[in-house]
Amino acid sequence: MIDNATIAAIATPAGEGGIGVVRISGNDAAGIAQRVFHRVGRPLELKSSPSHRLHFGRIVDPATGDLIDEVLLGWMASPRTYTKEDTVEISCHGGPVPLQETLRVILESGARHAEPGEFTLRAFLNGRLDLTQAEAVLNVIGARTAETLRLAVSDLSGDLSRRLEPANAALVSLLAYLDASADFPDDEIETSDIDLGLTAAGEALADVVAGSNAGMLLRDGVRIALVGRPNVGKSSLLNALLRSDRAIVTPIAGTTRDVIAETINLQGIPATLLDTAGIVDTDDVVERIGVERSRQALATAAAIVFVLDGSEPPQAGDLDLARLLTGRPIDQQTPVAIVRNKSDLDAIADLSPVTGLLPDAPVVPVSAVTGTGLTDLESTLVAALRGSAAPEARPALISARQRAAVERALRHIRDARDAHAAGIPQDLLATSVRAALHAVGEVTGEDVDESVIQEIFSRFCIGK
Repeated sequence: MIDNATIAAIATPAGEGGIGVVRISGNDAAGIAQRVFHRVGRPLELKSSPSHRLHFGRIVDPATGDLIDEVLLGWMASPRTYTKEDTVEISCHGGPVPLQETLRVILESGARHAEPGEFTLRAFLNGRLDLTQAEAVLNVIGARTAETLRLAVSDLSGDLSRRLEPANAALVSLLAYLDASADFPDDEIETSDIDLGLTAAGEALADVVAGSNAGMLLRDGVRIALVGRPNVGKSSLLNALLRSDRAIVTPIAGTTRDVIAETINLQGIPATLLDTAGIVDTDDVVERIGVERSRQALATAAAIVFVLDGSEPPQAGDLDLARLLTGRPIDQQTPVAIVRNKSDLDAIADLSPVTGLLPDAPVVPVSAVTGTGLTDLESTLVAALRGSAAPEARPALISARQRAAVERALRHIRDARDAHAAGIPQDLLATSVRAALHAVGEVTGEDVDESVIQEIFSRFCIGK
């Protein structure tokens, strides 16, 4: 999967910035860099110069002698590099033209343009990273909150591999015992506790699966729908949660006619707030479209904030919406939090006709005007979301592919445990243990198909 070509690519995002970086990696990285880089004062021989040093100079087109840019060149000799290959990183001025022109002369001097994720792929194939660490790179880049970043960086340092290691070690030991018992039936082989080994492996893998729901919550985020009849303060609540005036707020009912989506950091969880149009019966064509989109938002939301005007008794529209939420199918019954809005007003209405229909929904007094109760509302939503994602489990930022492999390993362990309890011969028992070990190896990269590796790294950007 890896050739001997020296690869190069722009490693910084498109657009204008203070600095942009062109990265070169491979056996001829030094030679190619020297063809286009001219150090002021005296020539530079990278191979004989100290590693991990910066050099000031100019990028010059070898074919024409034209000056392209003044740059800093970083030289890093293998194996102490990201790819474990000789690496050069050239820091140019951060406009698209100097970067593209620098890359052009590097490619014309013998480098091949890198494929998406090829630098990280080489780091994996050269043993710099295992597959869990390589996939963690994507999570680091895509982190949307500080909590997600913390977990992703932990996995980049090998945390997920360490969590899988007890299962891997138990399965390897158990398989060695089973194979030896089958191959040398007449020899005295030290007895191994099969049930104990299977239990140890199963517990380690089950812990990762339990934490995956919380991890997916932190990585992928959630959609939270703000619903209620017109003019109860949904848009004001959205603005208050965003700490900015995003939605138009007027005393006129029905100002919001479409779903407005905005993202916030909800105590470490990336959340998209959906400010919906009031769900009412209407003859207005445009308003009907908004109501239908509001219903769609209800169906896809991970949590629902039901906003009531706490200064007046519930209206028919409030009761209709409460009945709609109560009547949802079991598979669509997401957590509901009731917001008693306008709590800053003196009038305190009896909301029991609505709350009685949703007895499990917590009621949070909030003033979208003064901000009172917003922190309580955020904590209530986080508790509800984490409660559906095994709150006692340590979060694990695993992908759908990784989770499927871990769950497959757990199934094989259960099969092995059932087979052992049924007295099935140990050589057949080894088949399930070997399959479980293979599944764990798919996660770490010790036993994974080339097509899977190609699919994983195709999701990376060019230059990483």
